[in-house]
Amino acid sequence: MTPPLGVGMIGYAFMGAAHSQAWRSAAHVFDLPLAPDMAVLCGRDPAAARAAAARLGWRSVETDWKQLLTRDDVALVDVCTPGDTHAEIAIAALDAGKHVLCEKPLANSVDEARAMVAAAERARARGARSMVGFNYRRVPAIALARRLVEQGRIGPVRHVRAVYLQDWIVDPEFPLVWRLQRDKAGSGALGDIGAHIVDLAQYVVGDRLTGVSALTETFVKERPLATASGGLSGAGGAQRGPVTVDDAALFLGRFAGGAVASFEATRFATGRKNGLRLEVNGGSGSLAFDFEAMNELWFHDGTEAPDTAGFRRIHVTEPTHPYMEAWWPPGHGLGYEHTFVHEMADLVRDLAAGTDPTPSFADGLQVQLVLDAVERSAAGGSCWETIEGDAS
Repeated sequence: MTPPLGVGMIGYAFMGAAHSQAWRSAAHVFDLPLAPDMAVLCGRDPAAARAAAARLGWRSVETDWKQLLTRDDVALVDVCTPGDTHAEIAIAALDAGKHVLCEKPLANSVDEARAMVAAAERARARGARSMVGFNYRRVPAIALARRLVEQGRIGPVRHVRAVYLQDWIVDPEFPLVWRLQRDKAGSGALGDIGAHIVDLAQYVVGDRLTGVSALTETFVKERPLATASGGLSGAGGAQRGPVTVDDAALFLGRFAGGAVASFEATRFATGRKNGLRLEVNGGSGSLAFDFEAMNELWFHDGTEAPDTAGFRRIHVTEPTHPYMEAWWPPGHGLGYEHTFVHEMADLVRDLAAGTDPTPSFADGLQVQLVLDAVERSAAGGSCWETIEGDAS
């Protein structure tokens, strides 16, 4: 019998549903040393939480997350709540001896993220581990891109271009959901989707940003107050309230190794639904990825003869590609939900081995330091802001 790993999840909306599917599926796809046991789901509304637990596959329900931390059948706490609660819940869970998976961005501020890293270090000494959920790292094509950079296939990195384009709040009558309120979300497009491309760029390149010059914009200053909200959807009433986060963030950056970079994150790119794109140019080759064609990686080998050289499409579905050995025959592509299955599988393996999962809370803090520098730069007229080199 495979030993169980009792999981308690807090929150059950968009990310909660994605995580639930991954916890249900991971051990059926991968040969894992621990069997995820979906012990308990936590939500404030008893009836809604019970309905979500039945729909998503959780065995029981709590309405107080502090009570969840006292349960002996919970070894890991999965935090899928808005950013303003991440620090309190994660720190308490780690101090209670639980492993923690926390959705991105890690926190709403650098101070909160530092406190979470300190709690993770305390807990690690007692055998409890932690990870932040940047799921796009687990796209097979992205993992292959990292492998190619590590192998030196594109030479020294010169340029990085990263964009994340969505359009779900283009309508000025879209309601004022929690993602548009700074006290709950921390920031807007910057923290919600910009955090992803910051993490991806640093992950694929294997280097850290050291400074940025940025601007941000809020195009719609007021919106109808939400009468019902799921975070990415909702209904609005007659009253209106101020939007307190950015709608778009654009910034230039420099990596420690000398590469230069550009980033754009917006939820106002009309017609773009989930346009996450990353291109890396090196001294002897290039890589390009678009999540809307997530099973493909484009690779240019600049050492080939010029009469045949050019970008070629790699269909990342071979069993030799990252994660693909557990899935379907070559040519049968994966989807968004599979990134979370890979995330849970990696986490379970690390917990069983007693090794540190990645990305760590320190990695999450590093991203938070970049986001903080972006906001400071934008507030200061796009002045150059240095990012602290030590994320510990």
